[in-house]
Amino acid sequence: MPSNDDLRLALKLRALADALLVPVANVTGLPEEVVQGFVEGTTTGAVAAAKQPTKKRKVSAYNRKYKAAFKRVSKKYKKKNGEWKKGGFKSAVRAAHKEAKK
Repeated sequence: MPSNDDLRLALKLRALADALLVPVANVTGLPEEVVQGFVEGTTTGAVAAAKQPTKKRKVSAYNRKYKAAFKRVSKKYKKKNGEWKKGGFKSAVRAAHKEAKK
């Protein structure tokens, strides 16, 4: 349950928002309720749009082959401690592409 401080802050923010909407309503000539409804609707619409899941791209067959080839080949171009050898990453990428094309 929200505390009294939270409620006071919410009321202050609401009053501030209403104070900002009055001049907009006067300039546009629209009733304050319409402007307020438009702003609230836009905000909720933006929130709903942000919550929608994004479509994942389809991974191509070549990309799957390249990924598997890179995992296999990369071991040759790394040191014992797991770091890349000098120029190893570049060489591993080339080798993986060459293997994936076959």
